[in-house]
Amino acid sequence: MDKKLIGVDLGGTTIKFAILTENGDIQQKWSVETNILDEGSHIVPDIVASINHHLDLYKMDKDQFIGIGMGTPGTVDVEKGTVVGAYNLNWKTLQNVKAEIEAGTGIKFAVDNDANSAALGESWKGAGDNAKEVVFVTLGTGVGGGVVTDGKLVHGMGAGGEIGHINVHPGGFECTCGNKGCLETYASATGVVRVARAMAEEFAGKSHLKEAVDNGEEVTSKLVFDLAKDGDKLADMVVDRVCYYLGLAAANLGSTLNPQYIVIGGGVSAAGRFLLDRVDKYFQEFAFPTVRTSTTLKLAELGNDAGVIGAASLALQFK
Repeated sequence: MDKKLIGVDLGGTTIKFAILTENGDIQQKWSVETNILDEGSHIVPDIVASINHHLDLYKMDKDQFIGIGMGTPGTVDVEKGTVVGAYNLNWKTLQNVKAEIEAGTGIKFAVDNDANSAALGESWKGAGDNAKEVVFVTLGTGVGGGVVTDGKLVHGMGAGGEIGHINVHPGGFECTCGNKGCLETYASATGVVRVARAMAEEFAGKSHLKEAVDNGEEVTSKLVFDLAKDGDKLADMVVDRVCYYLGLAAANLGSTLNPQYIVIGGGVSAAGRFLLDRVDKYFQEFAFPTVRTSTTLKLAELGNDAGVIGAASLALQFK
């Protein structure tokens, strides 16, 4: 009988689960709400209970599984299987997730950071086309990502792949990390709005975006990109500024790592080719000549499934 994998994508509002084949094809999916009450003490028991319940439901046995892999926010010790500092989960103290989940399910367990897991998913079954060298950049509320080289995640001394904190504008916008000018402050969903507000102050022409900012209306990154596509001059300038910083960061990543693909995902990437083509223009301008011809920028393909697929791939180490 073919062995299966379980992938878990742990988020602040939802925990997504999937049962996959060894080749990474999803066979079953479900999700439960994340209960962060009582310092997140319900999260691991809820994960164990949900996995055990669904194995009963599908009449499956723990021996049918190679392992469970999970992507989580916070700082992860991959070797020990612990997580700390996942504040959106209310996990303030060290969590022994590996020991608890293995004890509760009887299945081997591996864990990594959620952005790293999504990077593995895209590199394995998505836009990365199962290449050995892939960089994944995810543009959401912040900017995350992961670096896959020789088919394995780069962890460094623990902070490898912190793509959102590449400095693209020294002395620029202040970041939550304490530095100024991080990519995250310009290219995340909140960063796009920040750029729009800053540029609206200096813009004197006619613009729907400027009117929205000046009138105190809600401005989102989607609105900025939609207005830019419709020809709004200020919105177009904002998008160009954001893509400049993304292209600069991508060029630096390319010149450092020379991956086969740099994959861009996350909510902001919903702008599609309109975003990618502009980022690529600046990438071509700033990258090392050899990198321009050997590294390709692509849009992510897996959407919300990247996390569970990449997490499941962590369990392949137990084969």
